[in-house]
Formats: sequence, structure tokens, C-alpha cells
Amino acid sequence: MPDSSLPRVLMLPKWYPHRYDVQDGDFVERHVAAVAPYAQAAVLFATVARGPLQQLVELEADWEAAVPTLRYYYRARLTGLAILDKPLKLLLYFGCIGHGYRQLRRRWGPPQLVHVHVLLRTGLVAWALKRLTGLPYLVTEHWTLYLPANAHHLGRLRRWLTAAVVRRAAALHTVSADLQRALARFGAVNARSVVIPNVVDTTAFHPPTAAEQLPPSDPACGGRLLHVAAFNEQAKNLSGLLRTVARLRASRPELSLRIGGYGPAEAALHRLADELGLVRSGGVEFLGKLSHAQVAAEMRRADLFVLFSNYENLPCVLIEAQASGLPAVATRVGGVPELLAGTDARGRLVAPGDEAALAAAIEELLSQPKPAAAAVSADAARFSFPVVGQQLAGLYRRVLGLPLPSSLPV
Repeated sequence: MPDSSLPRVLMLPKWYPHRYDVQDGDFVERHVAAVAPYAQAAVLFATVARGPLQQLVELEADWEAAVPTLRYYYRARLTGLAILDKPLKLLLYFGCIGHGYRQLRRRWGPPQLVHVHVLLRTGLVAWALKRLTGLPYLVTEHWTLYLPANAHHLGRLRRWLTAAVVRRAAALHTVSADLQRALARFGAVNARSVVIPNVVDTTAFHPPTAAEQLPPSDPACGGRLLHVAAFNEQAKNLSGLLRTVARLRASRPELSLRIGGYGPAEAALHRLADELGLVRSGGVEFLGKLSHAQVAAEMRRADLFVLFSNYENLPCVLIEAQASGLPAVATRVGGVPELLAGTDARGRLVAPGDEAALAAAIEELLSQPKPAAAAVSADAARFSFPVVGQQLAGLYRRVLGLPLPSSLPV
């Protein structure tokens, strides 16, 4: 039985793992799992279906889980006319959330707090609940949409609504200080603003054991590079990474790059790798969609992690590399400098889009002895489930005016 003295928190995520993609929004799921030992939590999630539905709406309800979870799916095509389908799907979303909220109140009990994960429609629901019932809410934001590279996509109405929802929240939580500053640029500010990072499973991501250690690569001509990310070319600049590897292999013929991930640019990147001669020469291997356990295993075998993004927030994959004792080369964008100083054992920072600088940084680190894994992973504990979970639970208690147990951070 859950501890009735713990705060009751309804999680309202925009993204969350679902039947069509178990990795979609998994960073939100990890935040929920991290705080679950310190709060009574339930999840209410609705999304458009990515496949055929027998009915207009389908519900998957897991009442027996440690975190009761309701997942609603609604049809993607209603009339076949985009101008009508868009507002109708929005109404369906709000209808699903309203139905789920009533179900949860009846079977799980009334929440004390709503925790919104990623704006905007989730925040509008929470704002409406506050107006109707007095129920407080807090906002967690992850989305790179609000970063300067993408903020031009935000219309005036969305900017105004985002700022209004954030100002009326009991707290604003971002996973990086950079994202907090980005939100503030258009008035999305809150008197109680905190930065609590993404969470990583440090029991799965850890330095290699003695049995897992591979022979060192040849510092003159080799090197095992790893990249794991969604195949989103606009954000991740995988084409620039592929061109850089092709350039480096002229002097490092044994250099190899293993790429894990999937996404819309996958076919185009396979073609580019083939055109660059990287596929037939063994210079690159596409690993496809990887589980967390598979990513962790890849990180323990690699010499260097590379993330050549045009923009980022606080990439979980970079934290996972550090927890694995794997040094990295990454771009100086978003919250990345909050993870990687660029001057120590954890790796180097380069300017986004600068392929020559990327090549030079990879060459520098591969030419040196690999740093001790403990030096790279020294800070990993602050991203662990217990540490992040207790920080979130402390925030809940401050919002609700509840006493802080001695085990929780002030």
C-alpha cells in the first residue's frame, strides 16, 4: 500500500512511452520513476494514434502498477480535412484528459498537485483545473522548441499562453539553466524557478568492469567512436559527423563510428554514408533502435562519444556517457556546457557546425591515453534516481507547504 503521508501528484505529460514507441518521452518516465518512492504518483496521458483504431478513442489503463497509468489514443484522421481535423483532435485530447481525470479521482483519489511535463496543452488543462478547483500545478519543461534556434516557430498566441501558464504555476522546473533563460526571453517566468537535471540509471550506465575492458585502440590510426540520438538532421547534424569521420579516416584508416538511433532522416543518412565510402570500408555501422541496456553496453566498448548537435537542451545521452566513464566531444549549445566544461577529462566542446574543430577535437582525444573512467564519471551520482527523485519530492513539499523529511534536500 502507498504511504498516505506522501503527497499525491497527478503527472500530466505531453510525451510519454506508449504502444507505438516505448522510447518516446522516456526521459519524462524516468523523472516519474525517480520521484515515485517519495510521492504517490499517477500518470494521465493522451496522444494521437499512429495506427488504426477500432474505436474513436481507446484507453489502456494500468491500475495495478506502482504508478497507476492511463493512456488514451485517439484517431489521427477524423474527417480527412486538415482544417477540421486539427481542432477536432484538440477537443478529443481535452475530452480524453477530462474522462481520465474523473476516473483517477474515483479510483485513485483526488490529487493534491498536478505536475505538467512539457507545455502547452497539458498546461492549459492544469490552469483550468486550478481555476475550477484550486488545485495547484507546477511545470517541467524539456522542449528545445523554446530555444533561440527554434523560438521563431512560436506564434504570438502560443507565446502569450505559455507565459501565462508558467506565471500562474506554483513552480517552474527546467532541466537546464539555459532553457530557463530561453523561456524568460518571452516572459515565461516564475518566482519559484528551479533547475533539476534529467535522470539517468546509474546502475545500468557505469564504467566497464575489468571483464568488459577492450584492448586500447591504436592511438595513431584507430579509435572507436559512438553516437546515439534520434535521426533528426536539423537538430543532430549527423551529416556533419559523417563527413568528419570520412575526413579523419584519410589519416586514421582504422577509425570507426557506430551510430545508434532511428528517425526521419535515417534513409538519407544511410545514402550519405554510402556516398562517402564509409559503409563498404567499415568506417560506419548503423545499429538501429537500441534499448537502454544496449546503449550502456555500447558506451562501455567505445573510446569516445560524439554529439555534433546544432541545438540541445540537456541531452540524457551525454549524461549516460559520463556515467559510463566515456569522454565526449560535443557542441557548445544549450545546456551542454552545464555538463561538459570542455577542458578536463570529460571531453571537449566545439562550435556547432564547425567540422574542422570537431575533427581536431576527436584527433586530440584519440591521440592521448584514454582518461580514467572514474575521472569522467565522478559527477554521475547527481543524475541518479535517488538524488533527482528527492529533489523533485522536495519541490512538491515546498509547493504544498508540507514539512521536509530530513532525508530530502532543503
